[in-house]
Amino acid sequence: MALPLLLGITFVTFSMMHLAPGGVSAVFIDARVRGEEERMAIIRRFGLDQPFPVRYARWLGRVLQGDFGYSLVQRRPVLELIAERIPATLQLTIPAVLVSVLVAIPIGVLSAVRQYSIADTLATLSAFIFVSTPSFFLGLVAIIIFSVELGWLPISGMSTFGLQDPTPWTVFIDRVRHLVIPAGIVLGLGFTAGLIRYVRGNMLEVIRQDYIRTAQAKGVRQRVVIWKHALRNALLPVVTILGLWFPFLLGGAVIAETISAWPGMGRLFVAAVFARDFPLVMGINMLVAVLVVAGNLLADIAYVLLDPRIRYD
Repeated sequence: MALPLLLGITFVTFSMMHLAPGGVSAVFIDARVRGEEERMAIIRRFGLDQPFPVRYARWLGRVLQGDFGYSLVQRRPVLELIAERIPATLQLTIPAVLVSVLVAIPIGVLSAVRQYSIADTLATLSAFIFVSTPSFFLGLVAIIIFSVELGWLPISGMSTFGLQDPTPWTVFIDRVRHLVIPAGIVLGLGFTAGLIRYVRGNMLEVIRQDYIRTAQAKGVRQRVVIWKHALRNALLPVVTILGLWFPFLLGGAVIAETISAWPGMGRLFVAAVFARDFPLVMGINMLVAVLVVAGNLLADIAYVLLDPRIRYD
């Protein structure tokens, strides 16, 4: 089903771009063209005078050959622009996801095992607060407090320009300081809070199962029961959530990158949308669609590793 799904996504996205008010690349043409003759020459050059089915078929044919076209604004290959931004996005999103997983799973397990305790109440209350608070608001508040008022963290960017005596250690510390707000606060808090709720809910369901009570009755240590038997089964639904996060690793964090001026995929996508850079928008959407399908596939494969009862023919 992956191929028909991807084909449908490309058709819907292509249709939406061409139905947008003003037409495809209208801003690009109006800003750079003088005279009707030159304007029509550009329209013919990009095939905008062709019927919609013809334009879609031509675009899809080039994509199948690995050609996503050229950016209308930057006049460079789309794949080249995307490849330049992927490393920056990975540096932002991978630490956010890893920290979220490492923090959320222990807190979620503790919250479930000690249900209705003070620790559970604090974890639940904090999770609800951070899930309900918009990430852009968290980012702006963090910038005001930690960057403007206290001066502890940089306001934006990936690194400090003109860093004195740059050594591997000072460069690493500088990069970590730049990651705290976009990765740790804007992305990390929301991810962690949501994951805590998933882990807690799944653990509460699993620890009430008969096989857990049987293991406890046989004298198996509580730590082994919780972390080896219960957690392994409770992580199955969590794997689905992580699989849906997979496309986010390369698709980019639009809000975090925009607030912090992080030069990644999310910021590139926002700029392409505002400029109506049709080939670039389509290229990024296609990449994210492929990652969504791949993420779900990886989640299905991970089920087999976590639960020996699951087998695929």
